Amino acid sequence: MASSAPEPRNPEAVYNRRLQELEAAQARLKARDDRLAYTISGIILSGVALVVWLIFTKTHSVYWIAVPLILFIFFAVLHSRVIRALRDCRRAMAFYRRGLARIGNRWMGNGQAGDRFLDSAHPYARDLDIFGKGSVFELLCSARTRAGEETLAAWLLSPASRQEVQARQASINEMRDRLSFREDLAVLSEGIDAAGRPDALTAWAEDKSFLGPSYLRVLLPMLAFLWLCGIAAWGAWGYWYIGVVLSVLNLFLSVRLKKRAAPQVAIMDSAIREARLISEVLGRIEKEPLSADKSGGLEELLRRNGMPASRCLLRLAKLSESLASGRNYVIALLDNFVFWKLQYALAIEAWRRRFGAEVRGWLAALGEMEALSDLASYWYEHPDDVFPEFTTEVPCFEAQGLAHPLMPEKTAVRNDLSLGKELRLVIISGPNMAGKSTFVRAVGVNAVLAQCGAPVRAQKLKLSPLAVAASVCVLDSLQGGISRFYAEITRLKLIMDMAEKPVPVLFLLDELLSGTNSHDRRVGAEAVVRGLFQRNAIGMLTTHDLALAEIANQFGDRAVNVHFEDHLENGELRFDYRLTPGIVQTSNALDLMRSIGLDV
Repeated sequence: MASSAPEPRNPEAVYNRRLQELEAAQARLKARDDRLAYTISGIILSGVALVVWLIFTKTHSVYWIAVPLILFIFFAVLHSRVIRALRDCRRAMAFYRRGLARIGNRWMGNGQAGDRFLDSAHPYARDLDIFGKGSVFELLCSARTRAGEETLAAWLLSPASRQEVQARQASINEMRDRLSFREDLAVLSEGIDAAGRPDALTAWAEDKSFLGPSYLRVLLPMLAFLWLCGIAAWGAWGYWYIGVVLSVLNLFLSVRLKKRAAPQVAIMDSAIREARLISEVLGRIEKEPLSADKSGGLEELLRRNGMPASRCLLRLAKLSESLASGRNYVIALLDNFVFWKLQYALAIEAWRRRFGAEVRGWLAALGEMEALSDLASYWYEHPDDVFPEFTTEVPCFEAQGLAHPLMPEKTAVRNDLSLGKELRLVIISGPNMAGKSTFVRAVGVNAVLAQCGAPVRAQKLKLSPLAVAASVCVLDSLQGGISRFYAEITRLKLIMDMAEKPVPVLFLLDELLSGTNSHDRRVGAEAVVRGLFQRNAIGMLTTHDLALAEIANQFGDRAVNVHFEDHLENGELRFDYRLTPGIVQTSNALDLMRSIGLDV
């Protein structure tokens, strides 16, 4: 693995340089792989020729066969190391290519979408594009394990405490320039099966069922030793009855124990198969000198038993490999008499008694370290983003130069926004495609990122703890018989209930109550806003209906109207995507209809 020296903060240049170095290393390894493959093929052919020559000449010792055999083993070990280095090189190249794709805004649809974490009842996950193709999760997630994905998803779905956010920020700041560490973490984690085996490992580790009484760990090795002695006595002195009696006894006991233990051994064998890979990842984490409270605490967790978690899991991996070697044809023939599988299964069970309760914590530490690495990679690749500042002034959301993280930095238009005790509501009017929904989502996404410990797309952001709630992408349900309007008012009820709790709500309402007539929309919208005001909430409301803009007059200085504008330029509509005070005075619906050929 590469060293952990800090890299200069020009991510695209660094990624391209590292990719070029890896491509050169891959070419050297591929050439070496080819040479070793040809060498091994030559040794095999030479060995076959030597065997044929010895058979026909009968003038030399058969021990000459050991020469090609030793050479074959030597070069096969070298070849396996080259194959592994080549695999790791390709994984590292994929790591940097994914990074370059994120920097170049070519990442959409090529990463982990996280669809399985999407809950339509969540107060903002669907509305703010947290999961799905082209989502916040896909942008951030480089985790290669299920634990890492689940940790990052949980952070995006639930705001952390101020202390936890600050601890995560310190770790992200510490890991930001440790590119080699993040590369190693991605490369080593790549081999862990993200389809569920770590979950199976946790379930097995916490299972309380046992194969048998503890005295079997002494009895079975003793019986196996006696059987070997009996066979030796039979061969040396002809005491056949000793070997026969011991064989019958061991066979009888083996059949009975295997019948009872077979289901548990099968579960055990499947669950612990990835132990060595997890051990390697944890070993790399343990070697990295991290001092931030969050990451340092995770390292401490991995050493809590007085023995590093990687060493504990390595021991389990070796036991697992010995158990798996029971499939060998020769060992399988002897298994009924020497209890090979049962002895290793009991040894693995003894390991579980000692360390099983720690496995969940080890995997959680791995998941958190991967999530921190993901956020550190994001910040490294977006150096202009900043960490937010948290305040005790409740409620508060003050942003300068705010933009949407999913938009390319070079083209994103930044805006300022200030919400708090004095100004509680911003009503945004404007024509179609002017940027109202995007800005609302930008506010929500940055609030979510801020409260999960990530950097935000802003020049400056100050906020208090806020419960984000959005009604932006409300969908009807044909199967459930729910109209869009009913789905929207159900969401509004959820937001109102959230506002009853101690943490102030940041509400984001796009085209509020657009599914009903103008009169009901006006009355209903004012009632919703008034109810949220009474519950100490702050937020934004967008609308095409200029009658809703008049709501601001009902709340004096606590509400304000702003808008996005458009203008015709050479017969085409242009947008500047900048917030402007006041109510919009133009409409572009008819112009857009004409632009696609509709006769209006």
